Amino acid sequence: MKYDILYEGAFAMLKVHIEQGEAIKAESGAMVSMSPNVDIKGTMDGGLMGGLGRMLTGEKFFFQELRSTRGPAEVLLAPSSIGDVTAVELDGSYSLYVQKDGFLAGTEGIEVGTQMQNLKKGLFSGEGFFIIEIRGKGTVFLSSYGSIHAINLAHGEEVIVDNAHLVAWPGYMNYQIEKASKGWLSSVTSGEGIVCRFRGEGVILIQSRNPAGFGSWIKQFIPNK
Repeated sequence: MKYDILYEGAFAMLKVHIEQGEAIKAESGAMVSMSPNVDIKGTMDGGLMGGLGRMLTGEKFFFQELRSTRGPAEVLLAPSSIGDVTAVELDGSYSLYVQKDGFLAGTEGIEVGTQMQNLKKGLFSGEGFFIIEIRGKGTVFLSSYGSIHAINLAHGEEVIVDNAHLVAWPGYMNYQIEKASKGWLSSVTSGEGIVCRFRGEGVILIQSRNPAGFGSWIKQFIPNK
């Protein structure tokens, strides 16, 4: 399946070229335009329980499936937030963990499910007890708030990431939730609070903007009653 990521950066859009019989699965409401020979329908991964699990991560219950039934076709998809789009190729050997609202679309062979985190990670990671787990073999398209940046860690290397800036990371990577500073007071007053410490080898995708930070910034311009 051929694709192009248009207008990379704040207002990215995904253009997908599909042949007759091919389909792409996308977040509900992601379709911007499509060729007239494309049939669109709502669908679920994993049945009822799979849909309920995705709702626990903050995702929508249904996906949209766009299938070309009468020759080659073109589909335009866009995320609901202001931000970038990137493609990740999965070979089926590992799962990809993704922040809520991070899944945009995937080719056939990609399955979107959920993974339960332990008590500490569920309470403090900012993602809740369930996170999105993407499995299978194919191409998955992720969206972010802001631009997407890849951090490549060699074996044994570490990096600390603000949890609000996480987009995706491979399931085989080791990570821990911890305070940003040695003490709770310093962590809170620094404006960071909780962070994630990753140890390589692997690639972590982060986003250049923090949705909660933007919400706090814009709140000051909303007049009080």
